Amino acid sequence: MTAHRRAADELESQRANGADWDRYADEYQATHGGFLGDIGFVWGPEGLTEEAAGILGDVRERDVLEVGSGAGQCSRWVRSRGGRAVGLDLSHRQLQHSRRIDEASGVVVPSVLGTATALPFADDTFDVVFSSFGALQFVADIDVAVAETARVLRPGGRFAFSITHPTRWMFPDDPGEEGLTATQSYWDRTPYVEVDDETGLTSYVEHHRTLGDWVALLAGAGFRLTTLLEPEWPEGHERLWGGWSGTRGRLTPGTAIFGADL
Repeated sequence: MTAHRRAADELESQRANGADWDRYADEYQATHGGFLGDIGFVWGPEGLTEEAAGILGDVRERDVLEVGSGAGQCSRWVRSRGGRAVGLDLSHRQLQHSRRIDEASGVVVPSVLGTATALPFADDTFDVVFSSFGALQFVADIDVAVAETARVLRPGGRFAFSITHPTRWMFPDDPGEEGLTATQSYWDRTPYVEVDDETGLTSYVEHHRTLGDWVALLAGAGFRLTTLLEPEWPEGHERLWGGWSGTRGRLTPGTAIFGADL
């Protein structure tokens, strides 16, 4: 696998990331499923839960869409709190894991295969749309995705999402000491692309936006930003998750969580 920094459009991003998550889903759920919980809502590797953060507000009797729902853990938590949650994911294999956990837990999340840039729902369908480290940083046409979220939300609806903290893009994706040295510009928005050396096919694409970019995107789509959380790494939490670790997390934020009202 060879990493590049180069342009990647929406079609290339979807093809690469859908296939990547299909390949990675089994390992991901085996590695992180216990931390996430079958009926659990975790906003990021630091372990901040929605129960503690309260970013969505009261979800009882609310129609809720999770974009990039994976195995549906967060949506299942919403349903356990009285919300009517629906999941959407680009990965068929992740949705198979969601069905497996539906059957094991008895809390069923209706889920569909789809993309954030073309939500298969009517206008004004949901009270809340959220994404916990889900689709948004894998989307090239992010303005389309945010506009789609605004379209399916009812007036006054809530939009919340977590992403890799934008400042992390200055540093190598390394959980150790070497990951503490800035090596590239925060303002370089060139996508990160991985290419399979054997096939020559793009296997992974991730897109970077600054904090200012996200604020402008939300404002441009009619949202009012009310929440921006940067969770600190908890004492005693020594879990490694890719480039996230206590070594880095005690010095610099790894996750940004946004909450906005339409």
